[in-house]
Amino acid sequence: MNKAIHTEKAPAALGPYSQAIVAGDFLYVSGQIGINPETGEMAEGIHEQTKQVLENIQAILKEAGTDLAKAVKFSIYLQSMQNFAAVNEIYGGYLQEPYPARSTMEVGKLPKDALVEMDVIIHLKA
Repeated sequence: MNKAIHTEKAPAALGPYSQAIVAGDFLYVSGQIGINPETGEMAEGIHEQTKQVLENIQAILKEAGTDLAKAVKFSIYLQSMQNFAAVNEIYGGYLQEPYPARSTMEVGKLPKDALVEMDVIIHLKA
């Protein structure tokens, strides 16, 4: 049986989906963009949006009783690959070895005109 995870410390879902779902030994965190949950406003610029995305993910993980050390797969969606180095630098500061597997792709458009979106899969038994 799946269990939905929800916290007020991350932005509410923008549609009919959960912030995260526990399924078996895994936690699947929905794509997060750089919205500040306290203000409802999008962070400014790629650096601040990337930090806010990762803070939102951490808030969801905390609600689920886990953390980024158990991440096994990240997907990163960029509005422009020109932001790859900036995102990579900030992202690396939130993680430690062994780093999770990762895909990074440029997409045509993201919700709310975000510059970056990330989702993550956590292995709860790791």
